[in-house]
Amino acid sequence: MRAGPKPEITAGPLDLSALPRSGARRVDAFAREYLTVTRGKGAKGPFRLRGWQTAILRRLLPASGPRPRQALLSMPRGNGKTSLAAVLGAYGLYADGVESAEVVVVASDARQAGITLRQIARMVQLEPRLAEQTQVFQSRLYVPHTDSTLVVLPAEPGALQGWNPSLAIIDELHVVTRAVWDAVSLAAGKRDRSLTLAISTPGPAREGVMWDLVEHGRRGDDPSFVYVEYAAPEDCEVDDEDAWAVANRALGDFLYVDALRSTMRTTREADFRRFRLGQWTQHADAWLPREAWLACALEREIPDDAVVVLGFDGSYSGDATAIVAVELGDVPHLDVVQVWEPEQGTPGQQVPIVDVEDALREACKRWRVQTIVADPFRWARSLQLLADERLPVEEFPQSAQRMTPATQRFGEAVLNRALTHSGDPDLARHVGNAVVKNDSRGHRIVKEHKDSTRRIDLAVAAVMAFAAASTVHTGPQLWVFDEDVIETAPPAGVAEPPRLAANGIEPVAGAK
Repeated sequence: MRAGPKPEITAGPLDLSALPRSGARRVDAFAREYLTVTRGKGAKGPFRLRGWQTAILRRLLPASGPRPRQALLSMPRGNGKTSLAAVLGAYGLYADGVESAEVVVVASDARQAGITLRQIARMVQLEPRLAEQTQVFQSRLYVPHTDSTLVVLPAEPGALQGWNPSLAIIDELHVVTRAVWDAVSLAAGKRDRSLTLAISTPGPAREGVMWDLVEHGRRGDDPSFVYVEYAAPEDCEVDDEDAWAVANRALGDFLYVDALRSTMRTTREADFRRFRLGQWTQHADAWLPREAWLACALEREIPDDAVVVLGFDGSYSGDATAIVAVELGDVPHLDVVQVWEPEQGTPGQQVPIVDVEDALREACKRWRVQTIVADPFRWARSLQLLADERLPVEEFPQSAQRMTPATQRFGEAVLNRALTHSGDPDLARHVGNAVVKNDSRGHRIVKEHKDSTRRIDLAVAAVMAFAAASTVHTGPQLWVFDEDVIETAPPAGVAEPPRLAANGIEPVAGAK
């Protein structure tokens, strides 16, 4: 790109009359006729969109009906994201039928912006019919006949002001801030049709603007928003090459399987899953390794009449409420009793308090419950009510002093396979969502951030219950809701336990 004045355009307007009228077929025909592959497989040959790429374009640029206003394409590295962005950018500049088009390509930083612009400019230079239409500047391409501009900008809010994009493409959204996304998306909307498209690999944590858009897209309730995701199944093994093929549509084409095999051996699993399998992995500060948790799975229910401890983590609204049981034994076994989670899109949904209280009562009828450990915050009245019914309630405030040793004990048990669990998917999800917080008050699990919608309440209940199970006394005693009373002589010096109450509920040792 030479500096200084640009030569005057003397060629006539580009004749695109032979192309299909609109839609993905028009993009494909334009790419084959006018664009050249600049690097990698097929370099210097015509750009041929693959079937899976045209399937994406059919959703982004339908042949009839309204176009979406926003879109997100999430896919692993090596599947031609930047090249697809270059094709779309060139199409938006020359062939989309927009007078005074403004195509804004937002790159992660100034360096990536230069790479993207050079790739598009190289496509133009390799095709004389485009080159004779175009003035190439240091940071933009300009087509005088249609007064259209393509500009590549770094992801800086100040650089994104003042544009009126007909097409905006954001490359690698996971490194972009909310302010950048807002600057781009709010600039759109001043044309009868415009598209803001983000193309990215998943981010390092389930937070930030990309994760917000992923959750929005997965709900599927916004017709103006298109979400396309290529990812391996969440429960796949990292070396499952069939799963690789699900995530990587270019595998065996311009992405080579032997390269992925080599990369897998030398890359951290979390990074391989994110960059090569398109998966959203645990937060960088994730509490427990996924493999360690899976190794403790033992798919069985806790049998009726077993001796257990219950952990209860309650919320009022907007969060989850959870009950977990721990069966006592040489190797304690965990299972989920019940969990109440608010539905997506219903902020402030309140917890059914009566149902929660009944679930705790039913658990005491099913099992021989040694104790129910619970944080009294916002649930003091319910806990007092249950204690008055002689259920063995024990307060467990989630202070750092309590949760630090409890978290450490639980984590060590998982890593050493000193506990088992039923393999409940909700419990696995909550454990996977938990991150570690280390500060002067200790080491404990928390949400990844205070506004996160990723629940951890089952994990908290499990930690509390396991801590109580590690210290509980398991000597002879009477149980709540026993149908028959077995009278035994108390040890010397110990008062005889009270008889069955008139209401059929027996007092429990240590009950409040």
